Amino acid sequence: PPNLDNSQDEMSCYFASLNRNKKSICVDFKSKEGLKIIHDLASMSDVVLENFVPGKLAGLGLGYETLSTMFPGLIYCSITGYGIKGPYRNRPGYDNIAASVGGLFHITGPRGGDPCKVGVALTDLATGLYAHGAILAALIHRQKTGKGQKIDVNLLSTQVACLINIASNYLNVRKEAVRWGTQHESIVPYQAFRTRDGYITLGTGSDQQFRSLCKILGLNLSEDPKFKTNQSRVKNREALLSILEPIFLAKSTKEMLGILDGAPFPYGPVNNMEQVFNDPHIKEIGLVQEMKVSSGSPVKLVGPPVDFSGMENAVRSPPPGKGQHTREILSSVLKYPDGKIRQLFDDRVVQ
Repeated sequence: PPNLDNSQDEMSCYFASLNRNKKSICVDFKSKEGLKIIHDLASMSDVVLENFVPGKLAGLGLGYETLSTMFPGLIYCSITGYGIKGPYRNRPGYDNIAASVGGLFHITGPRGGDPCKVGVALTDLATGLYAHGAILAALIHRQKTGKGQKIDVNLLSTQVACLINIASNYLNVRKEAVRWGTQHESIVPYQAFRTRDGYITLGTGSDQQFRSLCKILGLNLSEDPKFKTNQSRVKNREALLSILEPIFLAKSTKEMLGILDGAPFPYGPVNNMEQVFNDPHIKEIGLVQEMKVSSGSPVKLVGPPVDFSGMENAVRSPPPGKGQHTREILSSVLKYPDGKIRQLFDDRVVQ
């Protein structure tokens, strides 16, 4: 819910992080009058997006079959846990469960240790991005054909698709995946190294980059047959790490960043949240924006991470309070008369 401890004044940070540039209307669509409001909104919409369990909205007069008959050009996108077919289709879905069933937990965590969850709801985020791309494709298709369509996106299918090379390795050569911590299965070195006071992550994706690392660290390893090629480094991973790890551990993170400055391979510190949002690069690109929510309290948001050359992509409006725009939408969008709007509020069809 948007509010903390059932307060109508304070909005939760979680809600705020996900709901910028949106308007909120509260409708009891189980009522006849409420259903009519949703139908009226659908008649003016390009896209309807819903995430109820399969079949739930159909029984309420808001399924694709109903709305597509009324509005043939509508794009109707359903996001579910497991999709509309298969033995799991009626199960509720959460990010963690889909990540578990879909293999992400199995490949995340320390080598030889227990499976771990990713720090953010990555499966949820990826599913939203797949839905976003699918909706745009459907809109282009409608522009060409005049026809709307239904899109089904689900957490589990998205998570399995996100296994990418891990899935390909298993499907084609039956190679079972294991957990690697921060290390990379097929590129060495490509991982986080502990420093005296933190961690630094680096990756040498080519033999040339590895030679550069050796030169920077003053190591005569690049012509050693055990380490000359990436294939040999993968085979002799532990021997190489036994040489590299003490070098990083002897220095502070700041000292190591100074040593690596200008290196032709990617590297960077493992930052906590304070360090992320005080990073000079994050500050300079203006990724964090501040706005006031409906209560008047300021809220800081991470802005869109995409820049366009021909238009602005910014946080246009703060996350809304529950039902904040109900009256505005009924009046300005649906053009309902004031008397009808008052009656809908009095009858608790809307809030």
